[in-house]
Amino acid sequence: HRTEDAMIVRDGLVGWLGKTPLVKLQSLSLLTGCTILGKAEMANPGGSIKDRTAFGLVEAARRDKKLVEGGLVVEGTAGNTGIGLALVTRALGHPLLIVMPDNQSEEKIDTLRALGAEVELVPALPFANPGNYYHVAKRRAEERAGFWADQFENPANFEVHYRTTGKEILEDTGGDVDGFVCSAGTGGSLGGISKRLAEDSKATSWLIDCEGSSLHSHVTKGTLDAEGSSVIEGIGIRRITQNFAAAKLAGAFRGTDAEMIKMLHFLGKRDGIFLGGSAALNCVGAVKLARKLGPGKTIVTLLCDGAGRYQKRLLNPTWLAEKGFDPSASDLSFVT
Repeated sequence: HRTEDAMIVRDGLVGWLGKTPLVKLQSLSLLTGCTILGKAEMANPGGSIKDRTAFGLVEAARRDKKLVEGGLVVEGTAGNTGIGLALVTRALGHPLLIVMPDNQSEEKIDTLRALGAEVELVPALPFANPGNYYHVAKRRAEERAGFWADQFENPANFEVHYRTTGKEILEDTGGDVDGFVCSAGTGGSLGGISKRLAEDSKATSWLIDCEGSSLHSHVTKGTLDAEGSSVIEGIGIRRITQNFAAAKLAGAFRGTDAEMIKMLHFLGKRDGIFLGGSAALNCVGAVKLARKLGPGKTIVTLLCDGAGRYQKRLLNPTWLAEKGFDPSASDLSFVT
């Protein structure tokens, strides 16, 4: 007779979080002469790296008595953090209020509601406007005596990636990693992982930033200059968060939407790996870093989520054509 203790199982949703595979990206490795590895965060229960962030925010709040048993969690988010929080709060017995811009997809809104979250839609306004979803979420938490998760400024975001994602990368590579690169939205994953790698390995860490974001200029010039805009969801900001400020960076690259689109389709056709926009941009960054460091190096990036949530856009030929994107690529010459 088997006992449960003798089985290799994960205990519910919380036990499922993390310990995601580190996957060799065969085509990118072959064409760059480096070993390029992607941390497959779409293997988390909610399908993205933000499941880790959500658990870190709630776990720290419970530990520090900022969130009481059965207490309300409130967050302003337009993306994967909301889905991660919906799963984590359901598993741990907390109601959830998500405040999000009213220009987001029906799929996101329906998913959150199906997972038991209360969703408040507000006009899509600039961050400086008090009606911006971030500020509305803060006010709702105060009005309803809830815990405001505040993923952008809450250091629990950075800490969970320092403790788990960064540690797992070191374990899975045996510490033999030369470079790490990823994009940033809140800065939590880049901040936590880069600090862990700086402390426990020889690896240097780098930012790959999208168009319309200030982070590349901040790292390279110390300014908050930004030009253009990006179709990539969930990354790129024009201010420095506490989580991003914790990052230990050697430098930064700029990536374009055009490079992201070609990389997304290149990996899908060559490797059978379909990624979301931020993950595809991260792979653009991995190629740029491989060229900078030279052949023979081991480079790690994050595969933040899969393409399924962006099917009507990034995998839609009509949408791509309307935006002027050409997804075809026979080699990596599109990465400049």
